[in-house]
Amino acid sequence: MIKFGTGGWRAVIGDDFTKENIQILAGALCRKMRDEGVAGSGIVLGYDRRFLSKEAMQWAAEVFAAEGITAYLINKSSPTPLVMFYVMKHQLPYGMMVTASHNPAIYNGIKIFTAGGRDADEAQTRDIEAYIDAAELPVPAMDYEAGKDRGLIQEIYPLNEYIDSIIAEINMDAIKDKNLRIVLDPMYGVSETSLRMILQTARCEVETIHDRHDTLFGGKLPAPSAATLRSLQNVVVDGHFDIGIATDGDADRIGVIDDTGRFLHPNEILVLLYYYLEKYKGKKGPAVRNICTTCVLDEVAASFGETCYEVPVGFKHISSKMNETDALIGGESSGGLTVRGHIKGKDGIYAAMLLVEMIAVTGKKLSQIIREIESLYGQIHMEENDYHFSQEKKEEIQKRLMEEKALPELPYEIEKVSYLDGSKVYFRDGGWVIARFSGTEPLLRIFSEMKNPSDAQNVCRIYEDFLGLTSK
Repeated sequence: MIKFGTGGWRAVIGDDFTKENIQILAGALCRKMRDEGVAGSGIVLGYDRRFLSKEAMQWAAEVFAAEGITAYLINKSSPTPLVMFYVMKHQLPYGMMVTASHNPAIYNGIKIFTAGGRDADEAQTRDIEAYIDAAELPVPAMDYEAGKDRGLIQEIYPLNEYIDSIIAEINMDAIKDKNLRIVLDPMYGVSETSLRMILQTARCEVETIHDRHDTLFGGKLPAPSAATLRSLQNVVVDGHFDIGIATDGDADRIGVIDDTGRFLHPNEILVLLYYYLEKYKGKKGPAVRNICTTCVLDEVAASFGETCYEVPVGFKHISSKMNETDALIGGESSGGLTVRGHIKGKDGIYAAMLLVEMIAVTGKKLSQIIREIESLYGQIHMEENDYHFSQEKKEEIQKRLMEEKALPELPYEIEKVSYLDGSKVYFRDGGWVIARFSGTEPLLRIFSEMKNPSDAQNVCRIYEDFLGLTSK
């Protein structure tokens, strides 16, 4: 089974993530490239630090080589944004990254990028799935060393290009003047080299934790959250650092600890950066967020005479809408964001440097900027719960929410209900609740944003009871 979700194809290693399936997917992309007349341009491939990532990249390259398509392999574990950048900078039709991003260590997967460095959209992934369904086995593959000898497999390491592109977009001089002290937590992933290099170029003092290669990610989920960043909080507070920065396993998402040791929700980071770009950098443009992301972003946009657009979950929808509306920023509540003028997908390394620039340019501590925003737009209170389910239970929930369009009795006045992606109820006071199936893991997710935490918790409990669920 090779099916694409909101963030590429992900599967359990040894179950569906196998050499055979990886090469079937690569073969499907080969045929698609030939039919589109772009096979002569080649493809770039990268990999993260997960178990079998490098081998999977090489297995895929053997298939491209057998089809006469040049495969450019980034020969060290690297951030996903580097692959996206390379596709954009070198005008390639496709790129492939071996990663399961923030999923548990038993998973691996593949993300596909299209021209311009964008996440493959639904039309593209449906096409690839159709080619997969029509695959003839076994898939032809060339010996890896033979592919290198014939020039069909070329090992590259374009990290400097990517780093230089970020340095060119960031106010490095402002950062150099502030002598900032920063802690990095790559969560055993791939961001440390890039971030450390950029920060030290800006004369920052940098300390790093959790930087070794560990395919089990220290026994934790490689996703920056309040639960996984307690060590980072302690280091920031004990060492009196200006900011703690974490990235997920493939460095396309970010987590932040402020100078007081407080974990900043990704919603707050997105609001912070949009506010900074509009007010302090004088940039203009709409914002784009997914359906599970804070509506405070809408208020910030309105205060600057801009519009905030809502799209389904999946960064491909955000980048597409940004392209359509020339939006300034786009992001999601899971920690991914990008800014106009940078790559077309999420980049935790660029987002981290923009936050550091913000501290330097404003001359304010991160906690002070947060208080400034809260005084203007109010506080953000979001409750997030994940639930496991059986296939039978999934079908029951799907029918109840999406076919019958049933809703629980809610003690808040409803303004409207959307079925754009899951079932989302908007309340007249500005709050909301959504129930939707994850596109990257076998989970049902219920999010709620309300004016106070107790209301957000209450509405999630109501939905939990209504659907007969128990928390993850």
